[in-house]
Amino acid sequence: MPLLTLNQLQTGQVGIVEQLLTSDPKLKMRLLELGVLKDTKIEIVRFAPLGDPIEIKIRGYRLSIRKEEAESVLVSQLK
Repeated sequence: MPLLTLNQLQTGQVGIVEQLLTSDPKLKMRLLELGVLKDTKIEIVRFAPLGDPIEIKIRGYRLSIRKEEAESVLVSQLK
């Protein structure tokens, strides 16, 4: 299965985190603190009307992340 960035998934699709693509230590720490860890399942709940932010479901809770942050998360698509 090809790898995609999180923002490339569509509403309702699920992916497994494979890698964080950022070299920015602050962004990487923020994503890790939010629970975006390797092998974690993430579902796209919805996109805001202009595409930013993106609401995701991860580890049983929902949160919104910026499109820029989603571009830093490499996932393998499940469905």
